[in-house]
Amino acid sequence: MKKIILLLFICIANLSLAQTVAVQTFATGLSNAVALVHPPADSRLFVVQKTGAIRIVNANGTVNATPFLTVTGLSSGSEQGLLGLAFHPNYATNGLFFINYTNTAGDTIIARYSVSANPDIANTTATILMTVDQPFSNHNGGSLAFGRDGFLYIGLGDGGSGGDPQGYSQNMTVDANFPSRVLLGKMLRIDVNTTFGSLNYGIPATNPYATTAGLREIWAIGLRNPWKYSFNRLNGDLWIADVGQSTREEINKTTFPLPNTGINYGWRCYEGTSVFNTSGCPTFANTVAPFTDYVYGSNGRCSITGGYFYTGTLYPNFANKYIFADYCTGEIGLVDSSGTITWSVNLPGVITTFGEDPNGELYITNGSTISKVVDTSLSTIALDENVLTIFPNPATNELFIKNNNNIALQSIAITDLSGKLVLNQDIQNIGSNAISIANLAKGMYLVTVQIPNGLTATSKIIKQ
Repeated sequence: MKKIILLLFICIANLSLAQTVAVQTFATGLSNAVALVHPPADSRLFVVQKTGAIRIVNANGTVNATPFLTVTGLSSGSEQGLLGLAFHPNYATNGLFFINYTNTAGDTIIARYSVSANPDIANTTATILMTVDQPFSNHNGGSLAFGRDGFLYIGLGDGGSGGDPQGYSQNMTVDANFPSRVLLGKMLRIDVNTTFGSLNYGIPATNPYATTAGLREIWAIGLRNPWKYSFNRLNGDLWIADVGQSTREEINKTTFPLPNTGINYGWRCYEGTSVFNTSGCPTFANTVAPFTDYVYGSNGRCSITGGYFYTGTLYPNFANKYIFADYCTGEIGLVDSSGTITWSVNLPGVITTFGEDPNGELYITNGSTISKVVDTSLSTIALDENVLTIFPNPATNELFIKNNNNIALQSIAITDLSGKLVLNQDIQNIGSNAISIANLAKGMYLVTVQIPNGLTATSKIIKQ
């Protein structure tokens, strides 16, 4: 059990800390969860279950008994079903959201819905925006996300099987028999606030092929199976995790403002930084090289699950890092600014997706349980002398203060991260003391211990 050690020195905050990635259970009772999404400025997490239900998890970790929406008429293959959800940037006023699923024919459907008068229940009437014919059951992508430009980005896999046998990722020729298949292996970009011709959406004028019939929606090409992509909520950068074939697992980063020139992420010509099949392909230099990649099969790693560039404030050690996972090993990876990957944790089971709350704090799920991603090092500092120990951390209902050297203590104060005092208790001259925190909500708190002569020691604890 990790303990927080408080050194009674005024210079405490200047000491550097090591990071320890861990997870804490946040919500249970879900099934087949494949996406965790929140509406703008909304603390609720909406959980996409592959079998068709969208469930609401509240800020305190409780799960609403009634689904937000239940979608029927889904295909049930291992990579099919209800796969993606995105809330309109103006959801608070227009109530619109969008889903990505595969129907009983196995085709990808992008549909628009709206919330009802009850904020926890959606209207069941759908408007179909797009249907994309799928030749195989795998590599459907599935994610949806709005960029900083206000457009909806739709990531489609290469159509499935293995090795992109029909060359869809690089193909830019419309097949009259299957015209929508030209969209496979692409990142699409549409304007959901306008319409174009008979379409239920508009085409951004800045799309690279906006004036070419059949290709108008395409923003980028060369994807294999983008299993999760995300936008940095603070600067608009796009991060894409593209699942590899048999050699490399790939992470792409495209900085904001995003180019409008028709970029190529390389598949099936290149698999990450490795050559795959370069027949009729551009040179590697004329594709977008991965920000980083890792070896398929190394230590059991075999399928990337994309996450987020950390923009939260609770864990400074996560700052300036993209956080993702490998589906097969249950490991969480952190990528620094140089593209170096550090692996941490090694969870039992799989990690199907990440989620982000409005503050930029991260969550993961294995399909049935949602957990917070945390740095357990917090303010842990090496012991010297004249120390206190506060434990456990994370804590549930009680904190214990062990006064190792019988220092004269005066009080303990606990504040939330907004600075509000939530507990203040005298602890004068005792060797150990139990502090009840049963009434505190789950989250991070600052604990300050007061000793004589105006000295204090402050650290962090997590209430779970």
